[in-house]
Amino acid sequence: MQALLIIAVVSYLLGSIPFGYLLVRIFCGEDVRESGSGNIGATNVSRKSPALGVVTLLLDALKGSASAAFSYFLWVRMGALSVLPLAPMAMAALFAVIGHMFPVWLRFRGGKGVATGLGSFALLAPKAVLIAVGIFVAVVVIFRYVSLGSILAVASFPFLAYAMHEYDNAPKNLLLMAFTCVLIIARHHENIGRLLAGRESRLGAKQA
Repeated sequence: MQALLIIAVVSYLLGSIPFGYLLVRIFCGEDVRESGSGNIGATNVSRKSPALGVVTLLLDALKGSASAAFSYFLWVRMGALSVLPLAPMAMAALFAVIGHMFPVWLRFRGGKGVATGLGSFALLAPKAVLIAVGIFVAVVVIFRYVSLGSILAVASFPFLAYAMHEYDNAPKNLLLMAFTCVLIIARHHENIGRLLAGRESRLGAKQA
């Protein structure tokens, strides 16, 4: 129980590091939340600077991976092997994504969690993540909607993890991953509304 609490707190704090906000503030002297979509994620940051957008994507993914890796090593070190490490790693992914979405440092106004979820899931279910990334790329190339690609890739991930047997055959692990994905999709509710209304910005188009 103590290990799970530590994992939850550390993962939340790692996930809550607002790299996109910090990079735009440091290098552009602006608040990224006051432009574009108002999001602190890589897509909105890239509207200010494509290079900073790439760095934000990598750092947001890294904090997700760091959360999952921390949970694994803590779980093994504490000898809590009655439950396989994938369970605490899945919990770490959930709390890292929650931290990214609701960072305490920015009054709980954060991002959508796609990159952070990607970084976390890459250590849990790498084959499923690889296929999900392929789905994202295909959708973006064909339709030029980053949000649509993200939503479909995230929605497919739990099914892919199930099909690839990357959940230790424990339904609770799959449920944790699925719940994390549901949260990420829910954070795209505005994008979903714009997609349905035909008002979502396409990749490469300038956002008003």
